[in-house]
Amino acid sequence: MLWLGLLPAAIASEFLLRELLSFFTPPNKSEPELLAKSFLASFWRWPIKPFSQLQDELKQRFGIDLRQSWAFAYIRRSLLPVLGVLLGIAWLLSGLVEIPMAERGIYERFGAPVAVWQPGIHAGLPWPFGRVQRIENGVVHELSATTNEVSKGANGQAKTIEVETIPPAEAATPASANRLWDASHLAEKSQIIASEVTTAEGNRQSFHIVNMDVRFMYRIGLNDEAALKARYTSADAEALIRSTANRILVRYFASRTLEGVLGEARTRMAKDIGAQLQADLDLLNSGVEIMTTVLEAIHPPAAAANAYHAVQAAQIKARSIIARERGNAAQQINLAQLRAGISRNQANANARETLATAEVANRRFAAERDAYQQGGKAFLMEQYFAQLIQGLKSARVLLVDHRLPHTGATIDLRDFASTDKKSEMSPALAPRADYQESP
Repeated sequence: MLWLGLLPAAIASEFLLRELLSFFTPPNKSEPELLAKSFLASFWRWPIKPFSQLQDELKQRFGIDLRQSWAFAYIRRSLLPVLGVLLGIAWLLSGLVEIPMAERGIYERFGAPVAVWQPGIHAGLPWPFGRVQRIENGVVHELSATTNEVSKGANGQAKTIEVETIPPAEAATPASANRLWDASHLAEKSQIIASEVTTAEGNRQSFHIVNMDVRFMYRIGLNDEAALKARYTSADAEALIRSTANRILVRYFASRTLEGVLGEARTRMAKDIGAQLQADLDLLNSGVEIMTTVLEAIHPPAAAANAYHAVQAAQIKARSIIARERGNAAQQINLAQLRAGISRNQANANARETLATAEVANRRFAAERDAYQQGGKAFLMEQYFAQLIQGLKSARVLLVDHRLPHTGATIDLRDFASTDKKSEMSPALAPRADYQESP
């Protein structure tokens, strides 16, 4: 019914054009025709015969009678057969399909896929008995883990966010290449990750929110089975990869701490994430091949970067203080253990020495007892003199028995100097006048 609305506009345009051209046409001798008479409107008089009306206008105005032309008569008679032949040839040519290098074709015969055609020209049954479903052939795509590329507007319609174009190599570095923690990026994804907080009561588990920029390079598998799976199993490969990747990321970072993630090599983490994602996609029969996983950045949110630095500095300071105090405690413990060991060893040495001395005294006593049993009073006299000699070792003493006048005992003067030189002898050691030396 659109032509019903365009017909008044076309008639009005005709009237306007005729009015403008009337300034350049010579005046007629007769009265002018009615202004409401339209050439376009005359084609739609009942019965509707637009071609007859056109022929009448040409014959009336220009004197051309198309009914007497054999060419137009031949065209009128052969139009339908020729048109039918052309339509038949066009229908048969619908079975010829050209597949470009970047695509493959899944040939469906009566609705069932029977073959996967490689790039080139192929012939099959005409439509609708044979159809070709096109699919990519080795085209590599880049997909981020976020959904920032397309979003919904207020009226529910999809609106595309403008993405910054890649500048030339000699141009200035774009803002999206800034990987500092205080800068946010378009393709970042927030993720909850475990952390360990040091408190006065000890270490306890906590959670941190970090931003990460994870990108996946993927393509449809090059074999025929992967092409069939990608065409008939998954309706939207990007949505499937993104949802699966988000689940993998949540599961992967659930068992890791922030310190471990920041200290671990990104290439190894990206390799593990890519392997797990490929395994899940294979279980879903998606036909997608993950080429590589790029883990560009992992950092706290840009708005909390300064606070995170302060928290990390406080934790590092607290850990250093705790480590220092633990070192001092270990040093004091080692010093106390050393002193206790020295005291214990000294006590053991003293005890062994005392035991050895007691053992020596015990053996000496046993020897003296045996000697007494064998020598009798002679041993006692010998011990008596030995003790006297030991006690008076440094003194020059002359022993004189008080029984000399009565018994005539002999005095042993061999250990003293000769008494011929009386001037050299001490008065205290000189012999008494009333005694004589025995021969």
